[in-house]
Amino acid sequence: MRLMERLGQLVLAAVLAGIVPAVAGGQTQTAAAQLPPLIRSVKGPDLFQAYCAVCHGVDARGGGPAASSLKTKVPDLTLLERKNGGEFPTARVRQIILGDEVLAAHGSREMPIWAPVFHQVEGDMDWGNVRLENLVKYLESIQLGREPKVPSAR
Repeated sequence: MRLMERLGQLVLAAVLAGIVPAVAGGQTQTAAAQLPPLIRSVKGPDLFQAYCAVCHGVDARGGGPAASSLKTKVPDLTLLERKNGGEFPTARVRQIILGDEVLAAHGSREMPIWAPVFHQVEGDMDWGNVRLENLVKYLESIQLGREPKVPSAR
């Protein structure tokens, strides 16, 4: 299993380096072989490590091994809530991951669109929405300065 995850990271790095064409600006890919391999896990931390850490870093702060080869600075994903007035921008994060929102400030979309990868059918089941929601929840859970939510004693 580790071999498949590493292969996915290498394919992603190739996409980011421009060696393998990626999905960008709403264009679809022409060959399924261009998609990074789907990992079996649907857990947010596993998805992040397999698909996001190569650019965002294992700590999600933007210092992944492929970050320096990109034209734009990779954002620190631990500051999303702080930069959004203390509210985690769930809908916007979801749209960015799926490719529904292109970040105009970047000029072009360097971040891969994960919908085609997440929605690969496995065993007649499409776990794409589960993967997406778990990844978004994971990103929300790693926000800096977040107070743990403790139920109030009444």
